[in-house]
Amino acid sequence: MDVDPLSKRARAVLYAVVTEYLATGEPVGSRTLTRKHGFDLSAATIRNVLADLEDAGFLAQPHTSAGRVPTEAALRLFIDALMRVRELSVDEAARIREWFEDQSPGADLARASGRLLADLTGSAAVVVRPRVEARTLLNLRFVPARPGELVGVLVFGDGSVENRFVHVDRPLGASDLERLHNVLEEIVPGRTVSEVRDHLADVVSQRRDELAALLEVGARLVGATVERGDRGADVIIEGRARLLERAAPGQDADVRGLLQALEERERLVALVEELAATERVQVFLGNETGDHVGFPVSVVAARYQEEEGRPAGAVGVIGPARMDYPSVVPIVGATADALTQALARSREGRHQD
Repeated sequence: MDVDPLSKRARAVLYAVVTEYLATGEPVGSRTLTRKHGFDLSAATIRNVLADLEDAGFLAQPHTSAGRVPTEAALRLFIDALMRVRELSVDEAARIREWFEDQSPGADLARASGRLLADLTGSAAVVVRPRVEARTLLNLRFVPARPGELVGVLVFGDGSVENRFVHVDRPLGASDLERLHNVLEEIVPGRTVSEVRDHLADVVSQRRDELAALLEVGARLVGATVERGDRGADVIIEGRARLLERAAPGQDADVRGLLQALEERERLVALVEELAATERVQVFLGNETGDHVGFPVSVVAARYQEEEGRPAGAVGVIGPARMDYPSVVPIVGATADALTQALARSREGRHQD
């Protein structure tokens, strides 16, 4: 008999198998389903449905005498069509809200969100920030270092600060730097690094005075500041140790693979960049991540926003295929939303100052 895995009976059995497996990590048999999930079906009928679902590619049987485990196709169907996402608890919502409220002024809010996610989910958390030139700035200053060299100090909208050493062809005196900083204070807040550079170049093209020469130097400094930085996105990993703490017996190889995937952090960028076109929490599974990361992992991530609703980056968790998706998905979504709101409050506070 061909079973339509989307039929009511097949959906119910598959849902029970997946939820049981996610909870225990053990193969699920007909006896467990009958005893724990209250099916009004005989054990023989359940065995038939299990066998048909296995034939359809939704279940696998590790050993002849063992129960069955869901395949990646089953997990994808579960996440897309069957999963009942758990509502965020009052305690979880309060903890997320209070976490961001307790961050000190100037804190790196994106990194803080990674620590929070690792604590809430017990998994490793990943934070992806966009390329330097695409990130919103709050402030940009140049500080003399050695002869012929300045330090570009970039303060970003998410609270992070980065320094870049920049070579200069001619020394800039204190008065020149002060005039340049006065201009930067007017144009930098709320613009990306590339927008600041382009704006300076625009101003230079329209002026023919002493300030234009100084701003031309400023435009070159901004461009050099970008060039001296990492051209790729910034990837932050929090909570690696939690993978080891939560590993079940026999999962050592999986954990080693996950840790290696985390070390290859730049590979995560292409994966998470797929979030740019959607506002929903996204779940990537096994083969969907293997090409990007080099190891089949599960990633649950959501984008956060910066200035004027501009997509800024993404936060999420990374772990093995057996993850508590009904709980993790709302936590990731709520954390991304809270980060967006915290960044907005931080900008408003600085504007008022």
